[in-house]
Amino acid sequence: MEQLLPGTVYAIVRTPPSRLSLETFASTAGAHPVLVRRLVRLGLLDASADASGELWFAPEQLGAFGRLQRLRAGLSLNYAALGLVVELLDRIADLERALRRGSPHTTSPHTTGGRQWTPTA
Repeated sequence: MEQLLPGTVYAIVRTPPSRLSLETFASTAGAHPVLVRRLVRLGLLDASADASGELWFAPEQLGAFGRLQRLRAGLSLNYAALGLVVELLDRIADLERALRRGSPHTTSPHTTGGRQWTPTA
């Protein structure tokens, strides 16, 4: 361990937690824990459960929750539709990233729903 130098000012930097409990997540997001549990059950939020069954969330899931709330409020979507819309938006973002990189995957056939398709753009 390095020696602290007398007279030197050291900054204390708070690091974000690596995971949030259900209660902390819900409180931070401004949501009821029952709603958060429902979104996890629907597959709209990712959480892991510990041995006692308590849900834990990565801090990035707060952004995902905010996105869900904006889509629900802005487009008046129900939770089932939110899953489809989020999936489509993520797929579009992936395709746009691939196009910007000039990825060879943009011209190869893709499979979805049992059918094969090739992007034309």
